Amino acid sequence: MNQDTICAVSTAPGAGGIAVIRVSGPEAITICNTIFVPRTAGKDLLSQKAYTLRYGSIRRGEELIDDVLIALFRAPHSFTGEDTIEITCHGSVYIQQQIMQLLIENGCRSALPGEYTQRAFMNGKMDLSQAEAVADLIASTSAGQHRLALNQMRGGFSNELKNLREQLLHITSLMELELDFSDHEELEFADRSELSTLAAHIETVISRLANSFSVGNAIKNGIPVAIIGETNAGKSTLLNVLLNEEKAIVSDIHGTTRDVIEDTINIQGITFRFIDTAGIRETHDAIESIGIERTFQKLDQANIVLWMIDAVDAPQQIAQLSEKILPRCEGKQLILVFNKADLLADTTGLIPANLPENVQSIFISAKKKENINALQDLLIQAAHIPSLSQNDIIVTNIRHYEALTHALDSIHRVQEGLSSNLSGDFVSQDLRECIFHLSDIVGEVTTDQVLGNIFERFCIGK
Repeated sequence: MNQDTICAVSTAPGAGGIAVIRVSGPEAITICNTIFVPRTAGKDLLSQKAYTLRYGSIRRGEELIDDVLIALFRAPHSFTGEDTIEITCHGSVYIQQQIMQLLIENGCRSALPGEYTQRAFMNGKMDLSQAEAVADLIASTSAGQHRLALNQMRGGFSNELKNLREQLLHITSLMELELDFSDHEELEFADRSELSTLAAHIETVISRLANSFSVGNAIKNGIPVAIIGETNAGKSTLLNVLLNEEKAIVSDIHGTTRDVIEDTINIQGITFRFIDTAGIRETHDAIESIGIERTFQKLDQANIVLWMIDAVDAPQQIAQLSEKILPRCEGKQLILVFNKADLLADTTGLIPANLPENVQSIFISAKKKENINALQDLLIQAAHIPSLSQNDIIVTNIRHYEALTHALDSIHRVQEGLSSNLSGDFVSQDLRECIFHLSDIVGEVTTDQVLGNIFERFCIGK
């Protein structure tokens, strides 16, 4: 595959006044030189130095396609590690298609999704975790997502794993050296107490990385927030206010929302995934009953629950739904949102005294958009997202998390083996398994099938 010269438009269609077409491979410079006419005679691409720009035109014979800027990168000092040309042309889709057609006519082929990043990985320009971070960086929509992806792409996670593997290899080498001299019982290369201390340190680091996934997943995919309550409590109105658009149908008719409606919003740099659900009530309508069943499913999946209560009828609604809602909210952040507070002269005594201590409450008017900012502040507090710097290492990828949990199981077996004075060959096997799972994250032992699954999700041109 790496012997082909590939080309693709690296900018999204209609993204702006200019577009970038990337060409990479052994014939990249030669192919581009055949269609490029420099403004200054004699300044062709073959003689151009790396990391320089050249101005000229792309032509099909005497036909002018476009005036362009060409950036040249020579192997191995490029993103892919290959000779690479980046053509900056005008953003017209027609112009991009004409240049792509010319490149293919002269020996290029269209790049597959993620093929540039895959070549960078195959050519040793980055490991697999860094390659996956490229996709996360492109898809980032908040400051937190951007910060985590950038840190991972720059090798912060990789360096942590490298240190762990070096420590594991040190233990393994001592254990296996001891096995090589097993006929000399008086020789001891591995101090068991010292190895136990080192294994405990490794276990602590792997645990910290694995446990960070809950925060990383929330930052990357958004924190799920279920909006639940009786019919006509104002759930859909609140969703529309938070999203600042008419996402859900609002009506005085009970049971208007019969299915789950989801959308995301960024609040103070944190992405929340709001889920508007069907109102909870006794009903004989089969479709509405399915919607209410889905309400409880989404409640179980949410990290934060907004229980919308009609403040005018608060005591009755709380009495009717407490037994259905409160048991399902254990371990979650529950916020009681008393809506339509503008219709009451006095809200004293509406908050039940027997609620769990961690339950918060707020009075709002979704219709008049009153106290919405205070509700957003409560959501930020309930999210429990710690302040992060670019140096913080947070796991955001489910594949990495699964590998870390397997590595954690292995290091636990190592600790048990060391404490019970288990034979060195058994301990060494568990050590090798731990190293294997950590190496899987950075791509040292990853199969072609796994690579295909990763890179096929990339954009073409990346």
